[in-house]
Amino acid sequence: MDIKRRNVLSILVPGLLTAACGVGAGDLATSAFAGNSLGVAVLWAVLLGAFLKFVLTEGLTRWQLATGTTILEGGIRRIGTPFILFFAAYLFLWTYFVGAALISACGVTAHALIPVFDSPATGKVIWGVLHSLLGLAMVRLGGFNLFSKVMMACVGVMFVTVLFTAMSLPNDVPAILKGVFIPSIPDWNGKGLAWTVALMGGVGGTLTIIGYGYWIQEEGRSGEKDLRNCRLDIGVGYLVTALFGMAMVVIGHHADLSGKGAGMVVSLANTLEARLGATGRGLFLFGAWSAVFSSLLGVWQSVPYIFADFLHTVQERKKNTETRAKTAPELTRTRAYRAYLLILTFVPLLSLAASFKEIQKLYAIVGAAFIPLLAFVLLLLNTREKYVGAMKNRLLDNLLLLIALLAFLLAAGLSLAAKFG
Repeated sequence: MDIKRRNVLSILVPGLLTAACGVGAGDLATSAFAGNSLGVAVLWAVLLGAFLKFVLTEGLTRWQLATGTTILEGGIRRIGTPFILFFAAYLFLWTYFVGAALISACGVTAHALIPVFDSPATGKVIWGVLHSLLGLAMVRLGGFNLFSKVMMACVGVMFVTVLFTAMSLPNDVPAILKGVFIPSIPDWNGKGLAWTVALMGGVGGTLTIIGYGYWIQEEGRSGEKDLRNCRLDIGVGYLVTALFGMAMVVIGHHADLSGKGAGMVVSLANTLEARLGATGRGLFLFGAWSAVFSSLLGVWQSVPYIFADFLHTVQERKKNTETRAKTAPELTRTRAYRAYLLILTFVPLLSLAASFKEIQKLYAIVGAAFIPLLAFVLLLLNTREKYVGAMKNRLLDNLLLLIALLAFLLAAGLSLAAKFG
């Protein structure tokens, strides 16, 4: 029985890594603010967002299992220069802004948990730097085995503590069930639509979706025989993500909020103290810290794969060669992987002392287009039998990818309108 349990858990590891990596401070804050503004009527949007991210992840998995190459390699070789230029711009901007946000979020939540510094600003900086260095050490010295174990522990902590917090509040169960199963958008003509779409789009991460392909390589999965296990663990991963997001909506519904990002999460914890006491506040903060640290650790481990794979494939394309693609374990031994891990660790630290507003605007524009681009690439590549054979898109797959494309285009448009309107 124990062997069976271990086997099931090993199957679920890549999907749970995706869940842990895809939940950052921004996602926590968006879910809480949507719940605070619109109530539990928009819980269905969390489920829809998680399902659409499942569709995208399942699509890139089918490409990889059918071709033996990652979806990034497929985009570089089959689409070419436009894809390369867009992805390079996106990757470098994403690295700075998301890395900076994660370092800041870890600093803020750690200081709220352990306020050993007189100034919150000082605590954010020191704790943030320490978390960035800790991520570097764990990824560089511990390898995939230590990384996956720590991430599994963080998933368990964040899931249990946040769900426990939500269940401890005086909830209207019929209203929650209605919000899950009967779609509606309060304040449709005001900010309701924008917040509902933001809630849907914020579930499950962006670039980190691609990380799933490298994690299944670490697990040795390849070929059609492993598609069933991949669908199972992706499904479980996004179910965990959806439940976590819905719990945050419920918690946000009960609280008075201020600030943004990790600051809003700490504000939320402070308002929960009146209802749940100091212990409840501490448990929630511990769950929030687990969520943001696991996201940082997942980014520190997975994004260097993406850079090393990108660089290798572009170089091979220039040589006009079709050499065997490097697997994830091979990528970790490259200079490119190690160099980008250092870039992730140290370059975003500049954000603690400087602000780059114009670059941030560019990131907002490029970043908003990534998920629609991924949906488009999957529609383009997975429909061709000469590429993926029997694992090509079915009619339902194409329909769902088209829905994802349109839904995330809408989310991108509303997000940009809110930033620049």
